[in-house]
Amino acid sequence: MKQVTHFINGAFTPVSSGPKGEIFDPATGQVSGTVDFASKEVVDQAVESAAKAFIEWRKTSLAKRSQVLFAFRELLNAKKEELAAIITAEHGKVLSDALGEVTRGLEVVEFACGIPHLLKGAYSESVSTGIDSYSIRQPLGVAAIISPFNFPAMVPMWFFPIAIGAGNTVVIKPSEKDPSSTNFVAALWKEAGLPDGVFNVVHGDKVAVDALIDHPKVKSLSFVGSTPIAKYIYENGTKNGKRVQALGGAKNHMLVLPDADLELAADAAVNAGFGSAGERCMAISVLVAVEPVADSIIEKISARMSKLSTGDGRKGSDMGPLVTRVHRDKVASYIDKGVAEGARLVVDGRNPNVNGESNGFWLGPTLFDNVKPSMSIYQDEIFGPVLSVVRVASYEEGMALIEAHQYGNGVAIFTNDGGAARRFQNEVQVGMVGINVPIPVPTAYYSFGGWKNSLFGDTHAHGTEGVHFFTRGKVVTSRWLDPSHGGINLGFPQNR
Repeated sequence: MKQVTHFINGAFTPVSSGPKGEIFDPATGQVSGTVDFASKEVVDQAVESAAKAFIEWRKTSLAKRSQVLFAFRELLNAKKEELAAIITAEHGKVLSDALGEVTRGLEVVEFACGIPHLLKGAYSESVSTGIDSYSIRQPLGVAAIISPFNFPAMVPMWFFPIAIGAGNTVVIKPSEKDPSSTNFVAALWKEAGLPDGVFNVVHGDKVAVDALIDHPKVKSLSFVGSTPIAKYIYENGTKNGKRVQALGGAKNHMLVLPDADLELAADAAVNAGFGSAGERCMAISVLVAVEPVADSIIEKISARMSKLSTGDGRKGSDMGPLVTRVHRDKVASYIDKGVAEGARLVVDGRNPNVNGESNGFWLGPTLFDNVKPSMSIYQDEIFGPVLSVVRVASYEEGMALIEAHQYGNGVAIFTNDGGAARRFQNEVQVGMVGINVPIPVPTAYYSFGGWKNSLFGDTHAHGTEGVHFFTRGKVVTSRWLDPSHGGINLGFPQNR
């Protein structure tokens, strides 16, 4: 079996003793490897390596940083199918979904390749007699990234390309459930020419997380995961003087108005509700149907669900297993609760027919109707293939439902009424809005992040907000009394 270990100062560093975790193949239920868990001392070693590398990396020219980013981009693009296969083997999502994840992460790498432009400041000549003023942006130092299991490649790439391009160094703690993709990426950075110590990987559990939160040389923390952990990291990280962006949970609504194209809406509900087995922070988990369309759209969704296949993501199935048996059982328990609380179970996914081994962590697509806001399946983030339909009498009632929920990550409206869509985008208190688009994940040059209890901190991921998060501004006021020059050189100037 494989052993996944830490990557510190440009080398993989196996640990002979100490705690380890098991890595599973979700489609078979079998243990496929082990992962070393970092102690506080191992985390200290990684942070010290990053802090030492920062001294030189921050002084490296923008031209050189860009060259390394471009080389990394080319390697990642050439090996994206290999990386996707690693993700499928440990997470369980189907290969096409894993490849899509890598491709979306690649977009942020491409965005970061433009870091010379993104770091440009402003310049004002002669703000006073003989005095100029200008602004610059400088890196923070060591950036810690704590990433979730559901997007083991894409979510880290929301952060580290920009952090590295801006002159920071990185220590990343991936999920212990599917850690191998981060080590694969670390090897690509090494091949791309990134200096040792700029990108480090420590594996582990809460011990490693707390060590990063507490370490005085860690200057920023980026996290994506559940709301309780996001809140914990934000409160403790900021208490320790760190800059923190902590993206939390979600309960994404899809409001379907009577004038909507119901065929399009039904396709969108299935795609956004059951892709990646619902293990997405942008998954649609609540469909808000404005009467009289509820019966019709439920019928259309049910018909589409009956054609979905559940099975091994490497064998052409539509939906793969959940990531662990514990998580599978937790999601199944919510289906039990929904039935007990009085929701109508339209499609039951607890005992699916699967294209795979019987010990896999299987749960089929599930659909509830007549869900009430007081029910746990409505209030809680289930993070599995469970779609709840809530019936409302009007647009206003649907909006009130969305506004009352604690989460504000993503939301969608399906309508052919431009006025209603414009009103919705202006009024809804949610960070990412889709209009006839069920998963409104922004492109890399915009920023990703929600509102309310879906975000702790005031800065979203990637885009210009991401650049600002990993840098801090400085304003210089300058006066030079004696001009100087650098001598004669007739060669064409080059950036190095």
